[in-house]
Amino acid sequence: MPQNEYIERHTKLYGKRLDHEERTRKKAAREGHKQSENAQNLRGLRAKLYAKERHAQKIQMRKAIKQHEERNVKGAADEKEPTNPVPAYLLDRANPTSAKALSSQIKNKRAEKAARFSVPIPKVKGISEEELFKVVKTGKKVAKKAWKRVVTKPTFVGPDFTRRPVKYERFIRPMGLRYKKANVTHPTLNVTVQLPILGVKKNPSNPLYTQLGVLTKGTIIEVNVSDLGIVTASGKIAWGRYAQITNNPENDGCLNAVLLV
Repeated sequence: MPQNEYIERHTKLYGKRLDHEERTRKKAAREGHKQSENAQNLRGLRAKLYAKERHAQKIQMRKAIKQHEERNVKGAADEKEPTNPVPAYLLDRANPTSAKALSSQIKNKRAEKAARFSVPIPKVKGISEEELFKVVKTGKKVAKKAWKRVVTKPTFVGPDFTRRPVKYERFIRPMGLRYKKANVTHPTLNVTVQLPILGVKKNPSNPLYTQLGVLTKGTIIEVNVSDLGIVTASGKIAWGRYAQITNNPENDGCLNAVLLV
């Protein structure tokens, strides 16, 4: 078992508290009161962020309720041979069961779409800011400030990147740890090609790392696949494709990735 899963290990060894279910139920019951209190008392930016989060939750809840309603649609029993002839504009009237079929069709499409973007490494170990950043003290000898940070992991910056003036630069990305190319493996063709990196799509550890272009294991990057000759559905040559980093670049000194086909 991994070192950080000590709570699960303790639960497996010694079990849960005797009143665990009751405490969980009470906590869930208090959640509504807590949300109401936050909505009334938060101010400024925190209030805006909280309102945005609640708005997204309510949208998801309404979607779930709508899906349940569609699932519970009861259709009329289909008549094998109607006794009286039915006009064309009334043919679909006795077919309310189509809602259920439609909802299942949408679910299947969503599942296919999710499978399309499934990644080779679904779970990665998180990287703390203490591990990623090294504090740099700057200023006069008497009163040195510690607001600057040096990134200790490999990063990607664009070709037109220009450093900010020293006075305003908070995050320093060393030149020796910048990568421009990655060894990308095509999963179906089983070939590995060195391709230029176009950008960092997402770093699973932290949105700040994505913004800084930090390259760690599990990061989704965009690479230029025009040399591979991959063609889109419309017949045009594909330019950028996503790939996931599969190694630890700071240990290996190179960037290995798998193309997401």
